[in-house]
Amino acid sequence: MLRSTSCFITSRYFFAVFALSTSAIFVKLADAPPAITAFYRLFFAMLVLLPFLLAQKSLRQELASLSKKQWGLGILSGLFLSCHYVLWFESLNYTSVASSTVIVTLQPLFSLVGSYFLFKERFSKGAIVGCFVAIIGCFIIGWQDFQISGQALYGDILAFIAAGIITAYFFIGQSVRKDLSLIPYSIIGYGSSSIFLAVYALFMKESFFDYSASTWWSLVGLAVIATIFGQTIFNWLLKWLSTTVISMSILGETIGTCILAYFILDEMISVQQGIGILVILLGLALFLLQQRKSV
Repeated sequence: MLRSTSCFITSRYFFAVFALSTSAIFVKLADAPPAITAFYRLFFAMLVLLPFLLAQKSLRQELASLSKKQWGLGILSGLFLSCHYVLWFESLNYTSVASSTVIVTLQPLFSLVGSYFLFKERFSKGAIVGCFVAIIGCFIIGWQDFQISGQALYGDILAFIAAGIITAYFFIGQSVRKDLSLIPYSIIGYGSSSIFLAVYALFMKESFFDYSASTWWSLVGLAVIATIFGQTIFNWLLKWLSTTVISMSILGETIGTCILAYFILDEMISVQQGIGILVILLGLALFLLQQRKSV
């Protein structure tokens, strides 16, 4: 029974990693400002989940019985999520899909420290070494962008900040998901994030409607594939896995993104980027193997 449950979780986990790999591709294909792209990604995702909430009385009752603290944490997670997406989508305007995706998935740098202080998690020396090996891979990619142009480095910095913010989002989820079902938690987070993004877009005087059909399809793809089948599944996995394990595992997203970028966007991967990605994957493998030994 435990083995079948573990296989079920593992299969959903790899599926979510692949789904998240499409995020940067859809953002590049969508000809819209970062705030608008992020808004529709989360607004459409909320609309997809809303019928499931309305159809189940138990979920409606759970939502209605939430404490002020749970509402506050849910809305705070939405704020972090909105900031993450704006910064990350903006970074894609300055640096390559490969570089931005690799750096934005460097969440373990923040999650290791946060897990230690917030949840008293302990990690083996081998797992910590694996984490820092992955971080070195990030700097290999970032150094190439520094040599290319200041703009590329600026994009890397935005992606790095976005990585820290999404880690905070997952920490909140790790805490809240212990007592709150997936759909109510996701709807609160996506809904509040949509409101924050709408206000920000209005402040920036961005258009909400004047976009091409291909852009609208890209926004739908972001909502359904990358968010519902990617982000939401990771929200579900927080019930069983820690933020650090999830954030380390999301580094695998770089493989799918780079492959898709090569075939869809004709973005070539340089030798230095390839080395950086391989170093990150080596660190990821070391971390996961060491964690399994310590369990």
